[in-house]
This record gives sequence, C-alpha cells and structure tokens, in this order.
Amino acid sequence: MDFLRPASWEEALAAKAEHPTAVPIAGGTDVMVEINFDHRRPDVLLDLNRIAELQEWEVGEDTVRLGASVSYTSIIENLRSELPGLALASHTVASPQIRNRGGVGGNLGTASPAGDAHPALLASGGEVEAVSVRGTRMIPIDEFYVGVKRNALEPDELIRAVHLPKADGPQQFSKVGTRNAMVIAVCAFGLALHPKTRTIRTGIGSAAPTPIRAKEAETFLAAALEEGGFWENGKIIPPAVARQFAELVSGAANPIDDVRGSASYRRHALGIMARRTLGWTWDEYRGNERSAQCA
Repeated sequence: MDFLRPASWEEALAAKAEHPTAVPIAGGTDVMVEINFDHRRPDVLLDLNRIAELQEWEVGEDTVRLGASVSYTSIIENLRSELPGLALASHTVASPQIRNRGGVGGNLGTASPAGDAHPALLASGGEVEAVSVRGTRMIPIDEFYVGVKRNALEPDELIRAVHLPKADGPQQFSKVGTRNAMVIAVCAFGLALHPKTRTIRTGIGSAAPTPIRAKEAETFLAAALEEGGFWENGKIIPPAVARQFAELVSGAANPIDDVRGSASYRRHALGIMARRTLGWTWDEYRGNERSAQCA
C-alpha cells in the first residue's frame, strides 16, 4: 500500500488525477476501521491532513461553506445556530475522540446509508463542492447518493466543501441505536422547517440502500400547514396530521433485516421519530413566532 501526503490542495488534486483509485483519508474514522478489519485494502491512501483549508468554514449571508475536514466537534461548538440539525446529528456521532477527528466530508465520501450526517444534510439541502484538475462542480445533495456506499464523485474528484443554507427555521434530528454512544444507527431521521419558502425537508438514514428524503410526507405536511394557516396562526398541529405525516415517512423507507434491527422495527421507529421531531420543531417554531409577535 502506497501512502501519499500532499502539502497543498493542488498537490492533492494532482495525486488524485494520477492515482484515481487512491482512497482519501483525513479523520480516518471510517477508512481505518475497514482497513483494520481487512474489509478494504486500497492500493493507495491519500492523506489530506496537511491541507489546512479543508478544516475551515465560512459563514456567509445566506449559506455556510463547510470544509470537508471540519470536525463534528467544531460544528457543535461553532455552528449550532447556523446549522442546528447538523449540530444535533454531530452530537450523536460515536465518542468525543471520534467527533474530534471525523467530519462531514468523510461521511459523504463513504456514503454509508447509516452515516449520521446524511439525514441532517438532506433535510437542510445544499450542495457538495467536488473538485478535480479538470475544474469544480457543485452536486446537489439530493443527487449525491447513487447506491449502497456509492456517491456521485468521479474517480479523479475530491470533496472540498459542503455548501449549506443557514437555517431559517427549526431543525431536529433523531437516531435509534442499541445504546446511547459508540453505536451505528438502526435508523435515523432529520427534519427541517423552511418558513421562508413554506416548505418541509426530511432525511432518512439507515432505512434504505441510500440516505433518502420522504418527499410525499414533505408535500403532505407543507400542504396541511398552508391550508390550515398554521404558518401564520402558530396553532398546534392536529394529531391526525402528525399521524399521517409519520405514516408517510415510515412508508418512504425501504429497510432490510440485519444484525442491528428488522425492517419492520425500522419502519415502526421511523414513524415514532417523525411524529416526535415534528412536535419538537413545531413547538420551537410556535415559540419563536410568539416571541416575534411580543417584540
């Protein structure tokens, strides 16, 4: 196994162009586990730890540019207001040591359906900045996951950053596992309210071949909120609406039976998480609306 350690982004792109099968490594929290268990034996490892710009983030007027190697700890400590859903998801990642090393770029590169960041990224919306010596392209997050542990990157491309809209409404994340820490999700769910556009976005993890959105559930809930005037009046969402939303989320999943849980359990758990996260996000929205009216 060859080990390449470029000192700059340009050197990294050149190395990836010369060695398209090279596996990038930064935090190493996914790649090294696979190597240690002999599940993966790449010919070339491409160490990106010397490239400081990958560990930087920038908060703009409407978006956050998140470097591929920004750690989960940094997201929790610095971007909780701008990216609340992703910050909540980051809290559930393994242990403090892993959160200090791992980042969103690694989750995207591995593209495991159980990756903790994926539901929050899908619920937020945004784009992945993919770069090669040929140039840069922006891949919508909805188009990034193309198969089981497969993403839309070309062989010579590296993830430079993720561009996410700053939250304009409440966001939540929920995860079911066999214990509270150091656990791979049995299933996970992310929800984001977007009051400016009066839209809903969701993200489902570990309950389909790829991370997915529950688009029918999103459309239903957005229509129910609009028809009932809930965005304006801030009233409690009727239980029947919450139940229907939960059923549509559960129905969007395409899970399997495995050692972590059965398909039927995953569907059941997703329905419960959808109903609960809807309650949490709507309670937060109603509180914000009341505060704005009193100000």
